[in-house]
Amino acid sequence: MNKKVTSITFLMFLILLPILSNAQLTTAPDGGNKKASVSEQIGISKISIEYSRPGVKGREGKIWGTQVAHYGLVNLGFGSAEASPWRAGANENTVITFGSNVLVEGKTLASGSYGLHMILGETETTVVFSKNYTAWGSFFYLPSDDALRVTVKNETLTESVEWLTYSFIRQTANSAVIALDWEKRRIPFKVEVDVNAVQIASFKKELQGPLGFDYRGFVQAAQYCLQNNYELEQALEWADIAVSAVYIGDKNFTTLSTKAQVLAKLGRMDESTMVMKEALPLGTITEIHQYGRQLLMQKKVKQAFDVFEMNYKNNPKAFMTNFGLARAYSAKGDFKKAEKYMKNAVKLAPDKLSKAQSEAMLQLLKDSKDIN
Repeated sequence: MNKKVTSITFLMFLILLPILSNAQLTTAPDGGNKKASVSEQIGISKISIEYSRPGVKGREGKIWGTQVAHYGLVNLGFGSAEASPWRAGANENTVITFGSNVLVEGKTLASGSYGLHMILGETETTVVFSKNYTAWGSFFYLPSDDALRVTVKNETLTESVEWLTYSFIRQTANSAVIALDWEKRRIPFKVEVDVNAVQIASFKKELQGPLGFDYRGFVQAAQYCLQNNYELEQALEWADIAVSAVYIGDKNFTTLSTKAQVLAKLGRMDESTMVMKEALPLGTITEIHQYGRQLLMQKKVKQAFDVFEMNYKNNPKAFMTNFGLARAYSAKGDFKKAEKYMKNAVKLAPDKLSKAQSEAMLQLLKDSKDIN
């Protein structure tokens, strides 16, 4: 029996021998280059770069415009490309991936992955996005594969960067500059995303799935539109679904107040008032308090006062209603009455933090200072 097992084992070894002879252990990339990746989100759109990082290795002043990083288009003597740009890194293609459509230096580029190449010059560089992103270096570069070219100004760095690095700089809510830094040169290009459009498209897609079987998803989408003053008619449609759609609609404070806010934003004030009157009796102390705070932040003092006063009358012995009414009177400039309700809030405070906050605000009121 043991001899049979030994024979089978030896036979398996002979079968695997050709495969094993071709196998290689894992090692670092050729040439001492470092593999790297960097990514960042603009809104919900992810941008990522996979690249290899060559080092300066004592070649200061001998990088740009040399065989290391050649200017213009050159014949590299290998591959199908007759005129190749610089590979914008080392080894395989530098690959940049956009999770949504973007603008690069103001020009449209569709979502997807691209081979990143650069046609270098002394003062400016043409950044090339190639639809061929699986090749090695730029040996197989073809202009017919270009998806986009943009030309940017080179920048000079005060300190030398040893290892080629890509980073996201000069970020805003809807843009970032992607910078290649190496030796004492920076090559930057700006990427912009229509954040709101991408977000709304994502909502529409998600709400067709499991998240669309709960009114809360539609409320969240409508609230996003409200906060960004964007696609308000779409927001009203989502708010209506949250209130009254078959199976998932629910008339509660959250759904109704969301609809009321959208109607108000659209200038349909009479309808908004009617819907809000329906919502208020359904709200909890906290929900009504937060709604009053929203009104105060919108400088709608009279409406806010009515909301805080109603909340207090329904719950006169609650900390939050006294605290809220104190805010309301303070907003009206009646600091004496505000002081009265803030004293109540101090007595009713549910914890040390609430008490400390109330006492601090009480002192402001005694000094005739607004607490909002």
